[in-house]
Amino acid sequence: MELTRNVIIAVFPECEPMDVAATMRTFREANACGARYAITIASTRPTVAQGDVVIVPGFSTHETRPPVELVDWLRDSVATGAQTCAINSGAFALGEAGLLEQRNCTTHWKLLAELQTRFPTAHVLSDRLLVADGAVTTSAGVASGIDVALWFIEQHFGPRLAACVAREMVVPLRRDGSESAGGVSLDYRTHGHSGVHRVQDYLIANVDRKTRIPELAAIARMGARTLTRAFRMSTGLSIAEYRSKIRLEAARALLKDPNVTVSHVAETVGFNDARQLRRVWKSAFGVTPSHSRACS
Repeated sequence: MELTRNVIIAVFPECEPMDVAATMRTFREANACGARYAITIASTRPTVAQGDVVIVPGFSTHETRPPVELVDWLRDSVATGAQTCAINSGAFALGEAGLLEQRNCTTHWKLLAELQTRFPTAHVLSDRLLVADGAVTTSAGVASGIDVALWFIEQHFGPRLAACVAREMVVPLRRDGSESAGGVSLDYRTHGHSGVHRVQDYLIANVDRKTRIPELAAIARMGARTLTRAFRMSTGLSIAEYRSKIRLEAARALLKDPNVTVSHVAETVGFNDARQLRRVWKSAFGVTPSHSRACS
C-alpha cells in the first residue's frame, strides 16, 4: 500500500487565505486522483515527523511579523526531518527561523531585494518559480501554492498523478524550478491597462471557451474596436495570438500525461479538433505534439 503523506498547512493571523485554500485544494484533488495525503490546517504546534510536508502561506511583510511560536515550530520541524515550504512571502517566516542561511531561495519578485537585505546569508535567486534546497523549498507568485503542491505531488506519487491533478484543476502542470517565474499566464502583463488585464484574466480562466470579440469587449468595458487596438498596443499581440499562446501552454501541460490523447487535449483547451492543435503546435514549435511528448 502506498505511504500516506502528512501535509500540515500553518495558519496564523493575517496570513494569505488564498495560499491556504489553493494548496489545500490541490492536495485534495491529488487524493481524488489516487494519492494518499492526510491534510491538516494548524494554528498551534502539531507534532511533525520525518517526511512530513509543512506549508507556510504568505503574508504582508510590512504589516505582519510571523508569530514567535510559528518561527520556533518551523525550526523544530526541519530539525525533525520535515520538508518545509514557503508560499511566496512565507519565505520571510523561514528566514526568521534561520532556515535560509546559506540556502538558495526565492520569493515574489517585488520582495527579492527585501529578502536579501533582511537575511544577508541567504542566496536569493531572481526570476525563479520554485527553489528547493535540502529540506527547504521557497516559491514565487500569488498562484505558487498550486505550483508547489503539484511539485510535491510529483515527487511523492510521480508525474502521471501530478498530470491528473493538473488536468482536473484545468491548470498548467508546474514548470521546473529552474524555469522563469513567467510563462504565458504572467507574460505580457507589464502594461497598466485595466480593461486588457480583465480580458487576459478571462481568457486564462476560460481557455476552452470560444468567446467572441464583442463579449470580450463587454468584459473590458469598452468597444470592440477600441479593445482590439488597446490589446495589441498593451501586449504586442492580437487577441487571437494571445489566446493561441494560452491554449498551447495549457496543451503542453496536459500532454505530459501519457494517458491523454491529443484529441482530448485539443477539446479541453479550446481548439476545434486535434488537426487544428497539430497545425498550430507545429507552426509554433516546428514539430508535432506527439514528437514533443516523446522528447519530454
